[in-house]
Amino acid sequence: MIKRIIDISEQAYVHTRHQQMLIERDGETIGTIPIEDLGIIILQHPAIVISQAAIIACQQNGAVIVFCDEHRLPYSVLLPLSDGHTLHTKILREQIAINQPTKKRLWQQIVQHKIHQQHETLRIFNKNTKPLERLARQVKTGDSENHEAQAAQKYWRLLMGDEFRRDRNIGGINTLLNYGYAVIRAMVARAIVGSGLHPSVGLHHRNQYNGLCLADDLMEPFRPWVDRIVYRIAQQQAIPTIDQETKALLLQLLSQNVRLGERSMPLMVACHYLTANLKQAFSDRKVKLDYPHWVESES
Repeated sequence: MIKRIIDISEQAYVHTRHQQMLIERDGETIGTIPIEDLGIIILQHPAIVISQAAIIACQQNGAVIVFCDEHRLPYSVLLPLSDGHTLHTKILREQIAINQPTKKRLWQQIVQHKIHQQHETLRIFNKNTKPLERLARQVKTGDSENHEAQAAQKYWRLLMGDEFRRDRNIGGINTLLNYGYAVIRAMVARAIVGSGLHPSVGLHHRNQYNGLCLADDLMEPFRPWVDRIVYRIAQQQAIPTIDQETKALLLQLLSQNVRLGERSMPLMVACHYLTANLKQAFSDRKVKLDYPHWVESES
């Protein structure tokens, strides 16, 4: 079952009663959601108060809590420490013990998938795809020649134009991209924890101050999907901004129908299959990462 994504953008008091999450404003209950139905909760307003009981209930049911900064952009993600899987300690030890050749092999596959999705995004919007066509095939183990950066440099210019600069500190289109990427990051982190893996132990990303290195690795091929939505918004708005409408469009990506093998399912569900696939690939070099495919007819 697809879990619900709740975005609370106004001052509110969030607490629980009888396995229900209650959202109150000015002493009146304005929303009630079964805890077991929650997947991701985004807390935007700085005056939102959430009870400890609500936080724990969300964690026990696998719901991710996303806290936003003063610009109402996702800033941090709260995940359960060890309840994601009954074999958490065993799996964590195996994850930490993964050797460098395996990490480099998997990162090579992730970069290949990302460049392929960038190519597909350009194709969908009838942009020039030739500069990216050969790059995916040339990615070596560990992406030792940094084809990811080479592809990004070409990709943004081809998609958004010569004047665009991808900079998370600039407003407009970049703000929409920041929001979309943060939501995808939370979704991937949720799936990682649910599979018993630890999100801080990455394959390529390894910043000691980053608690979601593995999520940052696995989410890379999903970034171009956010770009598709943002590009469409930018075609309709002279000055693209984050508002209820554009956030709703980006949040819909989590329930976007995707294809994984012969099956069709929401992206949030497909992420759990992806992390299970990753665990297999850790120990069997014959297993390749199988990312879901965008269903264009429903995009």
